[in-house]
Amino acid sequence: RAPKVPGGPPRRSEPKIFILTAPAGGEPAKDKPMTTWVLVADNSRARFFAATKTTSPLEEVRDLTYPEARLHEGDLVTDKGGRDRNSSTGGAHGLGIESSHKHDGADRFAQMVCSELESARTNGAFAKLYVVAAPAFLGLLRKHQSSALRQLVAGEIDKNLSTQDSAVIRKQLPDHL
Repeated sequence: RAPKVPGGPPRRSEPKIFILTAPAGGEPAKDKPMTTWVLVADNSRARFFAATKTTSPLEEVRDLTYPEARLHEGDLVTDKGGRDRNSSTGGAHGLGIESSHKHDGADRFAQMVCSELESARTNGAFAKLYVVAAPAFLGLLRKHQSSALRQLVAGEIDKNLSTQDSAVIRKQLPDHL
């Protein structure tokens, strides 16, 4: 946990982000054409799938996790907000924090996911992208997408399917990617 700071807002530690490769082989092979990617994400996990043909099944190529997103707000904050006393009225009130730590963490994770997509885009890993994400996280992803990446987005689905298997996810997408 981060140290407490008397009289100030609580400090938070930097997020711990783990990058896992898919059990089926990790990085896509350079000679294998990856024309369509599907991102399936929520605020704690992002899964990247590839389809080589318009009707082919999805193959998982990357898995990013952000474990802090699963923690409760109280586990992320090390101290209560400060208190202030108004000498003229004798009343006291709390000094809150402007935004929640969970939202800040989700925003940082969305930025990291978009950086991963941007890197793949510049390396030519895909020519088309479908985004399937929990509704609130989908908004954060849109906020961090570059205009060049946005042009490759062929469709968006605002559902949380991050824990579903690839066959279930594929059924939610168009027949021809």
